[in-house]
Order: sequence, then C-alpha cells, then structure tokens
Amino acid sequence: MPTAAPSRACASHSIAARGAAAMQPWSVGPALLDSALERVEHAREHLEEGRFCEHSQLVQAAVRFLEALRSSLDLHAGEVYAANLDDLCEYISRRLAASRAHNRVATLDEVSHLLREIRAVWLMYV
Repeated sequence: MPTAAPSRACASHSIAARGAAAMQPWSVGPALLDSALERVEHAREHLEEGRFCEHSQLVQAAVRFLEALRSSLDLHAGEVYAANLDDLCEYISRRLAASRAHNRVATLDEVSHLLREIRAVWLMYV
C-alpha cells in the first residue's frame, strides 16, 4: 500500500532538523559570537541615546548567546581551550551584567573588543 508523501512543511522541517543535528559544535561558535556582538553594539547605541530599557534587553540577549556558546563546549574532553573559552565567556557575561548595572559605554566597548578577538581566533584555528 503506497504511503502519502510528506507535506512540504514536514519535509522542510525534517531537512532543517537533519542540518541542525549534523552541525558540529565548533561550527556554531562564530554565529553565536556574531549574534552576541550585534546585540552588544546595538546596546551601546541605545545606552548612548539614553534608552536604558532597550540597552538592558539587548545585553540580556547577548548573555543568552554566550550561554548557548558555553553550553556547546565539551569541557569534559580535557581540552584546555574549551575551559579557557568557558572562563572567558563567564568573564564577558559578568562584564555585561556590570554594563547593565552601571550603564557604562566603556564596558560595552571592552566586551565588543573581546568578542571580536575570540571570533578572529576561532576562525583562524577551527
């Protein structure tokens, strides 16, 4: 007995699920870093314009991207690089929390610099 062909929505969902499952953790890093950096840059603009609520929301979004990056790291494999990156992401998250508390542009500039450096090194070695 012939089976019905899957709908386009089911087929595209299946393809997307296979694509996401096939992605290696190291390949997600640059996208997460880019997303975090974009949020930090927009947060800086809002902070300069005195829109503190928007600044705070964007900083929280950047922290969530860093949390996603940290959760993708395999800390149990014994790789010192993963542990160092985890520590650096934790530091950046603390700096972002400080930015929310004290509304300092310089803190966001520091975070942006660190995110760009991490991304550049990531792309060179991975």
